[in-house]
Amino acid sequence: MTLMRFDPFRELDRLSEQVMGGSRALRTMPMEAFRRGDEFFVALDLPGVDPADVDLTVERNVVSIRATRRPARGEGDELIVDERPTGEFSRQLFLGDNLDPSRLEAGFERGVLTLRVPVSEASKPRRVEIGSGGGRQGIGTEATEREGANA
Repeated sequence: MTLMRFDPFRELDRLSEQVMGGSRALRTMPMEAFRRGDEFFVALDLPGVDPADVDLTVERNVVSIRATRRPARGEGDELIVDERPTGEFSRQLFLGDNLDPSRLEAGFERGVLTLRVPVSEASKPRRVEIGSGGGRQGIGTEATEREGANA
């Protein structure tokens, strides 16, 4: 059995691009995101993009990525086939309140932009010590005893 994935919006984009004479609109970049321990990782595919042509900004909890891929051909080259998308690529990521955007780190290797976003210290699980109430049964016992004395 074969599993085929059909994305009607991608097909619509492809068809509209052909109808518009191949003009290249702003595009998104494929992404993979996962959590490993107390960190989130995001990998974005940017094949053929020079790291100097990648712009990464963080404003509050929004990460914006813009990249430009230029064609390989030069002035005077005769174009035979052009199936590689070129131009501007962009993506915005909205980080949850449990992440720390101020400690976001980015790396670029073999055409993949990798972001590492740690979980904020306030969102990490912490151990709560259980105190001994000197034989009392529960947290509300002391308040209940005071209320009984005032009655």
